[in-house]
Amino acid sequence: MNDKNLHAVTGAFGYSGKYIARRLLAGGRHVITLTNSIHRRNPFGQAVKAFPSHFDDPERLTESLRNVQVLYNTYWVRFNHKTFTYAEAERNTKVMFEAARTAGVKRIVHVSIANPAEDSPFEYFRRKARLETALRETGVSYAILRPTVLFGKEDILINNIAWALRRFPVFGVFGGGKYRLQPLCVDDLAELAVTQGSSRENVTGVSPGMARVAL
Repeated sequence: MNDKNLHAVTGAFGYSGKYIARRLLAGGRHVITLTNSIHRRNPFGQAVKAFPSHFDDPERLTESLRNVQVLYNTYWVRFNHKTFTYAEAERNTKVMFEAARTAGVKRIVHVSIANPAEDSPFEYFRRKARLETALRETGVSYAILRPTVLFGKEDILINNIAWALRRFPVFGVFGGGKYRLQPLCVDDLAELAVTQGSSRENVTGVSPGMARVAL
């Protein structure tokens, strides 16, 4: 696809990717999506063309990203499963970053997590930190977003908590309850991602209510 206004979103038929794609389309961009669910219902009709992720075939993945100006990456896995693990998600994301570099993508907007650290006791945060390092090493212009918990119409966690709070007189909290959490609306994340897609400055930790670090 020879289109100099072309943007790619991972998982545009899912949760946060859908909001990013929606804002891109509203801004007049042309959008494709990389997805593992190629036959999933397309909420955008003909406006967003779907391509298989092809993590096992880097050459085909590279061709799917040819002429893409900005890649918005929301791809990850919520928890380790017997058929899919954090390790596989890390490997696949690194393949995608390299394919984007080879294809000549100008900018990668990557959704990470708050407080990633390679020495974290939690695998989720360790692997997220490794991906941030891998992205920086590609040499491609990047923005790394570090949101906390997302909430929105389709959210499961926050909506279930709200449902329980409305219906029960008590609510269980793990630990001492003194930790802080700043949930972020998924559409605010999408707005931020699209804004960062228009920049070429390397930034990390860009999120409403969070520190911004230029690198």
